[in-house]
Amino acid sequence: MLIALVVVALAAAACVAYGIAIERRWYRLRSYDLAILPSDGPDRLDVLHLSDLHVVRGDGAKRRFLAGLPRADVTVVTGDLLAEPEAVENVVDALKPARGRLASWFVLGSNDYFVPRPLNYFAYFRRNRRHRRAAGGRARDLIAQLTADGWVDLTNSLRETAIDGLDIELLGLDDAHIQWHDLRVAPRRTERFGMAVMHSPDSAPETAALGYDLLFAGHTHGGQVCLPLVGALVTNCSMPRRLVAGLIRMGPAILHTSRGLGTSKYAPFRFCCRPEATILRLTRRPTATDPALH
Repeated sequence: MLIALVVVALAAAACVAYGIAIERRWYRLRSYDLAILPSDGPDRLDVLHLSDLHVVRGDGAKRRFLAGLPRADVTVVTGDLLAEPEAVENVVDALKPARGRLASWFVLGSNDYFVPRPLNYFAYFRRNRRHRRAAGGRARDLIAQLTADGWVDLTNSLRETAIDGLDIELLGLDDAHIQWHDLRVAPRRTERFGMAVMHSPDSAPETAALGYDLLFAGHTHGGQVCLPLVGALVTNCSMPRRLVAGLIRMGPAILHTSRGLGTSKYAPFRFCCRPEATILRLTRRPTATDPALH
């Protein structure tokens, strides 16, 4: 019995060491082909989705990964850029090479607004977690420096834009996890292709019901700790565990929830859930006259 306990303890320690030393920095780029654009849109539009970078001062491996990403037409960042307020300048600089060729959009998450604090890991398993008071961060500095560098802040806004001939109705929502999102701005006003950018996928069901075509979210970290055959243990939001990350069909809409690139500085590990960035290669929807359908 003692030997078995020792073996289990050693195995657990090895998994934690692997999650801290290896997997949390084992970045990857995933790509999906998504035939979703209207027939009068561009032939292809590449969108880079980044989320939950949780940058700290330094963070050299993450900076090198971002610098090596292929240039996309549009880059979307769905919040929690910071793991500490001192890293504002670091993350703005690290994101320079990842900017979109035609547009760069962002919303923030709670870790950008408030200084992160240590948390009991078991609290993530509670169905109704209470939000604790926290010191304010440097969100204003982050927004100012990103916008000065060419990024567009979409927070709680609805606007019309055009990208490479594609007319878009573009929605941005603040962090629903702390109930800062404002759905009063969300109702559709046009028949344009609808895109919605949000931090937490908690806003996704309402947004999909309003008729947006493509949704971007983060926040979940893909569960961060997953087990073989079980998957994510928690999602840290209202979404079920099986919908913790990836492409998700929500009626006629498609939601992409990113696994993100970082972790909280107080939970610096991942297991069976590698950090990632995503390229969505958007192409036109098939039509009735498409030879591929005959």
